This record gives sequence, structure tokens and C-alpha cells, in this order.
Amino acid sequence: MSTKRPISVRGLTAIGQVVSDKGKKTVIVKRDLVKYISKYNRYARTTSKIPAHNPDEMAAKLGDIVEIAQCRKISKTKAWVVTKVVSRKSEGKVRKKLRE
Repeated sequence: MSTKRPISVRGLTAIGQVVSDKGKKTVIVKRDLVKYISKYNRYARTTSKIPAHNPDEMAAKLGDIVEIAQCRKISKTKAWVVTKVVSRKSEGKVRKKLRE
């Protein structure tokens, strides 16, 4: 019997791509953002990297597109959790590129 309770989500949700899955139960999710700069009346593209908790049920891997949501602080840097894997990275494409 597990004594751990599920992590409740609140606040914002976001969609991004997993760029690192090296941490234990942690993934780094990259979000592409468009920021308006009022001084120049233009838009600028930026990126944001968010550390998120990766539960065993989700098992998000490098290259996957995931949905993350805000939650309580889990560690010093983690305050987001992976709620859904939108699409998995296909392994066939990677192997095909390596052969060329």
C-alpha cells in the first residue's frame, strides 16, 4: 500500500517539448513564447525551460510533447507536474536519420 497522495494541480497549464529526462522523476520542458515589446511595437520569440515532475504513470521521454500544470512546490525548482503526454516521439525517425 502506497502512502503517497496524488499531486493536486492548480493555476496555469502549458504545453511544451521534453528537452531533458536525465533527472530522477524530473523532465525539463521547453515552451516557445511570443513576447510583445511595446517600445518597438514588435514581437520577439523567446523560450522558457521549466523543470516538471514526471510521475511513473506518465513516463515522458526525450522529445515527447507534454502538457504540464502548476502544483505545490515539490523541490527547490519544481512546481509543475506532467499531466498528459500529448504525443510520443517516434523512434523510427531517429533511426532513419542515423543511417544517412
